Amino acid sequence: MANLKRREAIAGISFLAPAYLLFVAFLLLPLLAGLLLSIFQADRLNLEFTYVGWENFDWIFNDRRFWKTFSNTFYFIALAVTGNVGLGLLLALALDRDIPGVMLYFFRLAYFLPVLVSLAFVSFIWQFLYSFDLGAINYYVKALGFAPIGWLKDKDVAMFSIVIMDVWKNVGFFMIIILASLQSVPKSLMEAARIDGASSFTTVMRIKLPFIAPVLLFCVAYATIGGLQVYDSIKILTNGGPGDATRSVVMYMVNEAFSAGELGTGAAAALTLLVVISIVIALQLGLARWWRRR
Repeated sequence: MANLKRREAIAGISFLAPAYLLFVAFLLLPLLAGLLLSIFQADRLNLEFTYVGWENFDWIFNDRRFWKTFSNTFYFIALAVTGNVGLGLLLALALDRDIPGVMLYFFRLAYFLPVLVSLAFVSFIWQFLYSFDLGAINYYVKALGFAPIGWLKDKDVAMFSIVIMDVWKNVGFFMIIILASLQSVPKSLMEAARIDGASSFTTVMRIKLPFIAPVLLFCVAYATIGGLQVYDSIKILTNGGPGDATRSVVMYMVNEAFSAGELGTGAAAALTLLVVISIVIALQLGLARWWRRR
């Protein structure tokens, strides 16, 4: 019996070992390296490290560009989360009805396909669409008699342009999640509401939305965490410009660590971002627990 338990334990550890090794190699070790780099001044040429304590954090906290990138990132989050989750909810509500099976599958696929396409490829396509002189969007803007818009050159419009592309690509993902939760609403509740004469609007507001509130909370937290890490689309579309109008926290971190060669300040920015993401996750879990206790 003891030998059997030992063999079962060895088998279980053997199956789990690859996952733990990947976790250590790609998450734990980089995290520890970031913690160490954040308190050292690194000389990459001579491979020398000088202990500086909290100076790297003092540097980024007193750098106006760092706070500018944080404000840009949260502005992006406010627009992108509202667009992705809000429009995803509306699309899910539109599809949560008696629709012929073929049409339902067609709409699901049509909205979800952009999620499967590479973000870099999508960004290059939208970069062409946003082109000031040759872009398809400005072609129709001029055809309507308006002046062409500097979608990626105007600092007041550039971030909004990035958000449009982000929503176009990701809204299908949130639509599928919300639609699945809507279809899990007990039919008995819906039938009781219809018998009581509740309108469609009342049914949505009083039954469906409260029932799927935890899922909506998850979508908001997931979209927020993704927004805090936004990099690829901004890098390809605007490279943080014009000026620093669209530069994100991750772009600041990469620029400090690799372009400027300041690994310490880059690591300090990365750890600051990690703390913010952890706070967002904690708030999401707290709100979920509060909702379940209601």
